[in-house]
Amino acid sequence: MTILDTEIEGLKIVQLDVHRDGRGHFLESYSRERYRAAGIDVDFVQDNESLSQRGVLRGMHWQAAPWSQAKLVHVSRGAVWDVAVDLREGSPTFGRHVSCELRAGDGRQFFIPRGFAHGFLVLEDDTLFTYKCDNPYRPEAERGFRFDDPDVAIPWPVAGLDLKLSPRDLAHPSFAKALGIATVPK
Repeated sequence: MTILDTEIEGLKIVQLDVHRDGRGHFLESYSRERYRAAGIDVDFVQDNESLSQRGVLRGMHWQAAPWSQAKLVHVSRGAVWDVAVDLREGSPTFGRHVSCELRAGDGRQFFIPRGFAHGFLVLEDDTLFTYKCDNPYRPEAERGFRFDDPDVAIPWPVAGLDLKLSPRDLAHPSFAKALGIATVPK
């Protein structure tokens, strides 16, 4: 397992060791001991799974304190474009994002600590997206901002896709309004 730091402190890409042979592949998707030794010392308490079709975009979501969540995400089938946006007040990278492609069998995971919004775009039909969370889901703590907010300017790879969003995601306010700030730092 290799931990790759991103340009935003705390966000990490995890590259698992994938053992392949003529039968397929094997990988260890999680080991508390190994992750703690690698600096991801999180007590995960809930596992989630979503099944989506090509073009589905889920995000940008987070839970407000005290129910904010750290997440360890990966794709078991299909592929997604995964994005995390820094919401940490006072962070030098506040409002900036990191994105990466996650594909089934590539052994790649994305670790998103507390204090980030998260979303993903499904690139293949029947994509199975799974994630571990360190806090349970609480509807009253749920927050979101528009995936296409020009102040955040996430470069979603949407060419050739028929986007499908939930009514809730389409109704999210701008980044600045969702966070109660006047402007987004550049």
